[in-house]
Amino acid sequence: MTKKEKIDFTIRTLDELYPKIPIPLDHKDPYTLLIAVLLSAQSTDVRVNQITPLLFEKADNPYAMVRLSVDEIRDIIRPVGLSPMKSKGIYGLSQILIEKYNGEVPRAIELLEELPAVGHKTASVVVSQAFGIPAFPVDTHIHRLMYRWGFSNGKNVVQTERDAKRLFPEEIWNRLHLQIIWYGREYSPARGWDLEKDIITKTIGRKTVLNEYYKSKKGR
Repeated sequence: MTKKEKIDFTIRTLDELYPKIPIPLDHKDPYTLLIAVLLSAQSTDVRVNQITPLLFEKADNPYAMVRLSVDEIRDIIRPVGLSPMKSKGIYGLSQILIEKYNGEVPRAIELLEELPAVGHKTASVVVSQAFGIPAFPVDTHIHRLMYRWGFSNGKNVVQTERDAKRLFPEEIWNRLHLQIIWYGREYSPARGWDLEKDIITKTIGRKTVLNEYYKSKKGR
């Protein structure tokens, strides 16, 4: 297969598997999405979705959030991990949204990245899922699969994002990054990987990855 044929096969397979893409994090507007994505760092979406209703019941907008103390926020979000850093970030960014943006979440990645505890991936998720602006947030699943599929060299997430944006049409970035995440979770995980169920990697995967897989299977 040529590179283009591999890309077309990947897009077609993901569209067949995920014609409708569920959004992993529960939210109702850009602000609650921003907070949920921030909380998801080094945690699971399931855990975050258990905690955000408790937090948003008390504060689902920046004005209500700054009426809580950092300690109160930390007590609520403790189960998602990294709560000291995340609680300060949530309080701090809520203050800035009030002071600079009339309580609204900005629509530009660069402006979002200036907020406390908001990195490039978080900013990319927010503009993509809250505002429909094309972006390609790279998480561990996308980073792993772009390498397994031979679409990126796996050096770092910056390079992976650059390669994804170069290879895939901009108009499908927003749905495709979610489709790859779901595919990675269901068919191509880091642990407990069964290549027989992973149709994309089995069909177009990097030869070294496939050889390594079969070698490890023989060694068991």
